Amino acid sequence: MNTLRHDDASVSEFRDALVDKLLDRRMITSPVVERAFRTVPRHLFVAEGTPLDVTYNVDNPVAIKRDPDGVIISSTSAAYIQARMIEQAELGPGMSVLEIGSGGYNAALLAEVVGPAGRVVSVDIDPEVTDRARELLDATGYGSRVAVVQADAENPLPGLHEPFDAILVTVGAWDLAPAWLEHLSADGRIVVPLRMNGITRAIGFRREGDHLVSTSAEVAGFVPMQGEGARDERVFLLPDRNGRHVKLRFEGDVPQEMSLLDGVLATDRGEVWSGVTIRHGVSFADLHLWFAAFLPGFCKLAVDEGTDMAAERKGWFPFGVVREDSFAYLAVRPLPEGGGVEFGARAYGPHGEAAATAMVEQIRAWDRTARIVEPAFAYWPAGSQPPEPGEDTAVLVKAHGLVTISWPPTVDAAAGQGALHNPEK
Repeated sequence: MNTLRHDDASVSEFRDALVDKLLDRRMITSPVVERAFRTVPRHLFVAEGTPLDVTYNVDNPVAIKRDPDGVIISSTSAAYIQARMIEQAELGPGMSVLEIGSGGYNAALLAEVVGPAGRVVSVDIDPEVTDRARELLDATGYGSRVAVVQADAENPLPGLHEPFDAILVTVGAWDLAPAWLEHLSADGRIVVPLRMNGITRAIGFRREGDHLVSTSAEVAGFVPMQGEGARDERVFLLPDRNGRHVKLRFEGDVPQEMSLLDGVLATDRGEVWSGVTIRHGVSFADLHLWFAAFLPGFCKLAVDEGTDMAAERKGWFPFGVVREDSFAYLAVRPLPEGGGVEFGARAYGPHGEAAATAMVEQIRAWDRTARIVEPAFAYWPAGSQPPEPGEDTAVLVKAHGLVTISWPPTVDAAAGQGALHNPEK
């Protein structure tokens, strides 16, 4: 527990400022969730010595536990996504909720939302995390209102016979475990940060017949799930001439013969530009999702300091594509007079232009089809009957079912796109 002595006025000031920002951003939209965030003392659930401005920051998580390499494996999630996921679950007084991934603070929020007549069960695979959560919930007065269970939630949880009105998964999940659907009521909601070829969305699902359909989705990042539901990325290192590395990280299928990329960073860099532009300050997060859905060979990138790519960091984003002996990555270049940026791809390798062109073609496809419409998601458990996918529907195969991502057509898409392009084009 954070035992820093804060006077009541300073704590209240920071907490109310946080809630006001969440309301302003419409991450909180209901009075019951607002009241929960104004009530639960977030500063008593974070690590010893954490300053109030860090604790009550809107956008950043606070680490709880790290592995021996320093990687965060448990955290108090960013306040904005905690608020949004509770709203996505459509919770209210008297309801029951299962939280998968413990920490204490989020469970206390849930207890406030469902009230004394509700039920909250919080599960985590790590006994250190569950012991800490119990201690903090007891110390803050929520111990009798939250049942904390140490278990791998990939499997059915013993003793939980009544289905839950909602399930909130607070770790990054590559798939939906069948056990979660067994614990969910017929008209319940499940909110899960679902990893789709390396890109995560916190998706609110409801049942529709033999499958689940999305009701909402938010951009988010979470620590990955542990235990039987874990899914590791495959990482390939490309050394440069100075012995530093570019890392290619694949969550989906890995292209064959990755050894063809040996020495690729010693080749001349090329680039291809799309003609697709965007104004400063406008989100293009769904372009990354489009790549994950429709770009074969898609990967995420990380680079060591000192590499040529690190030197140009302001002009590229960590999303790439591999084509045989070459790879390309998403890049932008500024438009004249500060009018925004143009999307393109930079590439290395003997066939770098082909790799860059493949990425640029998908940028243009996203621009034509998907940039002004929200995607819809569905989850089809094993044994369900998904329809034949449409032209703008991607199908991702999971261990226990299928995920579909669909961009619905709109009548005014062409007119809407024009308003977002460089007006000179």
